Amino acid sequence: MKRLSLAICIGMAVSGMTAQEWKIPVSENEEPMATGRFTPEWESLQEYEVPEWFRNAKFGIWAHWGPQCVEGSGDWMAREMYMEGNGKYEYHRKHYGHQSEFGFKDILPLFKAENWNPEELVRFYKETVGAQYFFALGNHHDNFDLWDSKYQEWNSMRIGPHKDILDGWAKAAKKAGLPFGISFHADHAWTWYEPSRRFDLKGDKIGVKYDGWLTKEDGYRPNADGTEKWWKGLDPQKLYAQSHDFSDNTWDNGSIHRQWGWENGAALPTQAYVTNFYNRTLDAINRYNPDLIYFDVTVLPFYPVSDAGMKIAAHMYNKGLQGKDDRAKTKNVVFGKILTDSQKKALVWDVERGAPNKIMEQPWQCCNCLGNWHYNNGVYQNGKYKNAATVAKLLVDIVSKNGNMLLSVPLRADGTPDEKEIAILKEFGEWMRINKESIIGTRPWKIFGEGPIANSDIKINAQGFNDGQYTKAGADEIRFTQTDKHIYATALAWPANRKMTIRSLAKGSELYPEKISKIELLGYGKVKFERTADAMTVYLPEKNTNSIMPVIRIRRF
Repeated sequence: MKRLSLAICIGMAVSGMTAQEWKIPVSENEEPMATGRFTPEWESLQEYEVPEWFRNAKFGIWAHWGPQCVEGSGDWMAREMYMEGNGKYEYHRKHYGHQSEFGFKDILPLFKAENWNPEELVRFYKETVGAQYFFALGNHHDNFDLWDSKYQEWNSMRIGPHKDILDGWAKAAKKAGLPFGISFHADHAWTWYEPSRRFDLKGDKIGVKYDGWLTKEDGYRPNADGTEKWWKGLDPQKLYAQSHDFSDNTWDNGSIHRQWGWENGAALPTQAYVTNFYNRTLDAINRYNPDLIYFDVTVLPFYPVSDAGMKIAAHMYNKGLQGKDDRAKTKNVVFGKILTDSQKKALVWDVERGAPNKIMEQPWQCCNCLGNWHYNNGVYQNGKYKNAATVAKLLVDIVSKNGNMLLSVPLRADGTPDEKEIAILKEFGEWMRINKESIIGTRPWKIFGEGPIANSDIKINAQGFNDGQYTKAGADEIRFTQTDKHIYATALAWPANRKMTIRSLAKGSELYPEKISKIELLGYGKVKFERTADAMTVYLPEKNTNSIMPVIRIRRF
């Protein structure tokens, strides 16, 4: 997460690309791509139609959880622990030892998931919070597979919890009747882990290389006290993936953001590395049959240097085909970031921590987080979580623009949310229980909203990162959704004067010239209103019916 890549995919972003044109063509020798209606070319993938179940779902929850939660220092811990002077570096060295002696590989056995109860958590997310789909982390940039992986020996069955995490999540989602998603992030370990080959530039360990240099042979050399290394027989390079030349400006901590699309001097991966990621991803898809897959990348994995990502997308779509005719629709969803307009027809556009300020023609998704992407003790201790009102107003704004929201709820290393997260989710869930008819199964109205923020020109920063603008929304911000029978209008806070003013529904408005005979406040009932040439004013009851914001329902006929 949190990249600021400005990759521009030229040529290949517009036209299809044949296999011989790719710099690093993936091998299908071990995991053949599923064949069917879709082929790994843009012309074919653009025949994709977003399934109705996803358009109706609107809200999902994501367990963005793995071994980087052990130290509780937040997202990208496995990279930043190798950046001298960084807070994560200092915390790791103080509590675990120098990075040459105790690296991220040594954190993995400490990831126990000892209190993890996937069935209980998924049931809570669905029944109490209102989630309509559920996502699990398959692997992160730390390159550790959270399942019994055929192609990665550094996995959760062999090390740490000795559990197939994806299997547990998949079974829990199926039992709850929720569509299941998996996110894959390990393709970027190639450049992301480059700091693991650094060394201190000051202090008592100047020049001592970190453990990203280690090889399988090093595991057979006894420790200083004569004992065997715990990782004997494992190859650290299959975790760190550092048997390659450095990227340009590798000591510049910010360069990875500029190189995220494999440009600006990023060290290009080998075919073996690309194929390994492809094999691992297809292995997980074929085992756990996800309905959705997510990549934390520009467009698709290894795009535009390899066809691996396009083959994964075609495989996923073909796996989800419902029917055998040439026009059969797929039930599956594949997300991509920083997409061109034509690519948004082939993939569902994902916006990280943000939203466009208009209704999008194609359905899209915002991925956001209650706190940090990986569990962060500082966020917990300092009360930095998004509150329930913020989560709700972000959701309402996103849905009004034809989007879904995927909310990450960080779990501690033991597999549990903390009590502050639970309280926030319960409060939000209570709002959803009363008002979900204005969210689930709706579509955008003629305009998404009105108010100072709605009328502003708010830009997306790279793949998102503008959600702070929307958290400031107050009672003067109105958002609209609709069904065949109703229009819903939500004020993004309770107005202090008990009057909900909606200018778009003024008497004689071109947006809604029809007569309005009845308005109801969800969770309350019929309320008084009046329409003038300036606005429609809805008179709300003296006591708030929920702790967050009001939603009114207007019957269309």
